[in-house]
Amino acid sequence: MRVLVIHGPNLNLLGRREPEIYGGSTLEQIDDSLVALATELGVELETFQSNQEGEIVERIQTAMGSVDAILINPAGLTHTSVVLRDALLATGIRFVEVHLSNIHAREEFRRVSLLADAADGVVCGFGSESYLLGLRALVSTA
Repeated sequence: MRVLVIHGPNLNLLGRREPEIYGGSTLEQIDDSLVALATELGVELETFQSNQEGEIVERIQTAMGSVDAILINPAGLTHTSVVLRDALLATGIRFVEVHLSNIHAREEFRRVSLLADAADGVVCGFGSESYLLGLRALVSTA
């Protein structure tokens, strides 16, 4: 199984950005944990981070035919990006949406995900563990 992990805007600042909300783990530490779990599960894993919506859309499109699933933390694009949703649907690649914080316990505008109804599932509120739970879910439901 081949999984593409996509980290959205501002996630490159993890560990420094609002640790009371997003935790103290850096993006590198999260990626290292994902690689270790993927190795344990026998999964090929690639990670990608961008602060640019268009770059994320292009990466999703180029993943078509080369990955079996996407694990995505769309960050702020969760609540605003119809084009991200359209790219995920257009490729037909199954995906799980993850969030470090519980988006349902945050500001009103963060409680709506434009991706959730199209996702295989959504994991949120468990800090960096959300990514690991999401990867396990993708693998166990393949």
